[in-house]
Amino acid sequence: MRGPGAELVEAVLDEQARSAELYEAAPCGLLSTLPDGTIVRINATLLGWVGRTGAELVGRGRFTDLLTVGGRIHYETHIAPLLAMQGSVGGFALELRTAHGRLPVLVSAVVSAGDGAGPSRVRFVVFEARDRRSYEGELLQARREADRERERIQRLATVLQRTLLPPRLPEVAGVETAAYYHPASADEVGGDFYDVFALPGDRWGFFLGDVCGKGPGAAALTSLTRYTLRSAAAHDPDPVAVLTNLDAVLAQEHDRGNPKFCTVVYGVLRTAGEAVEMVLASGGHPPPLVLRADGAVDVVDLVGGQLVGAVPEPRFTRADLRLVPGDTLLLYTDGLIEARVDGGARYEEDDLLRFAGALAPAPPATVVEAIAALLEDFGDGLDDDAALLAIGPRRRGAPG
Repeated sequence: MRGPGAELVEAVLDEQARSAELYEAAPCGLLSTLPDGTIVRINATLLGWVGRTGAELVGRGRFTDLLTVGGRIHYETHIAPLLAMQGSVGGFALELRTAHGRLPVLVSAVVSAGDGAGPSRVRFVVFEARDRRSYEGELLQARREADRERERIQRLATVLQRTLLPPRLPEVAGVETAAYYHPASADEVGGDFYDVFALPGDRWGFFLGDVCGKGPGAAALTSLTRYTLRSAAAHDPDPVAVLTNLDAVLAQEHDRGNPKFCTVVYGVLRTAGEAVEMVLASGGHPPPLVLRADGAVDVVDLVGGQLVGAVPEPRFTRADLRLVPGDTLLLYTDGLIEARVDGGARYEEDDLLRFAGALAPAPPATVVEAIAALLEDFGDGLDDDAALLAIGPRRRGAPG
């Protein structure tokens, strides 16, 4: 014999099941995200529209991942700021990316405060809007504005990126150099950087590195890092001392509650007859390679160097090199060895070693051209910017 308590439990469970069914099969798309846009719940209706699964998106994707490029820019530049200020926005026009093309939709969103046990949520209601003439006109105008805005952003990003890299490498007597920068996105300023510059006493300083983040913040940090490295080298060119000086500058930003850090290899070179002698120091950066004149490839032993600006009293590793004609030193950023190829597999250090081994021996310009072509072949698999800097003794008969 069942009591009234059991009947009440069954009624509650039945109501919950009906609510869940209504959520999943609602005639509109329903979506909840964290404040940073990470999807925490999405109903079957919206998943069906975009041709994705919950496992692909929940906890991994963001709301903007569901949008076309124009829709994403319109949302990030117009809708998201209004939502942050007002707490809700209604009836804005966007386009979803689907397996069959674009799907016009009208979206409303509201920010729900957290209950103390977790963060707030942004809840979206998405209505299909294929047949709305007014929407089509609005979308066309929004797309044109978004395209113009994207072109403007790309122009600004390109100009800003150029100011953070040397327009050309200087001529160094007895030395050949080559460099290349490959942006992963035309819309954002990256944080990769390199430089070659003169020091007193017929020596030359050089560095290559990568700062944390992207966009204007990364640009500001890149500018600070390049200026600090050059200034520190003028005071004391010892590579470890230069990185220690940079760490002290970045640590000040950390103390102000604004963590800033980078990875970098800094070196000093001078010519010794036909050879080039170098001293290098690394702060958490991928180890450089040396493509030898005899066809071998060496990994420079700089293991153990720690991030610059990230930890108290970091350790920086040091190495001495001697390059003879036919040798080439290659420095690169981690965008190269984190690209995705062959269905998602990483292009790792061992892959780069094999690629370099097939090139060696080769002068700096040839090495950089070959790896630049490799980066182009990665296409969309290149998730991060990549920078290259190659240095070697000038070969007999080489111009310059």
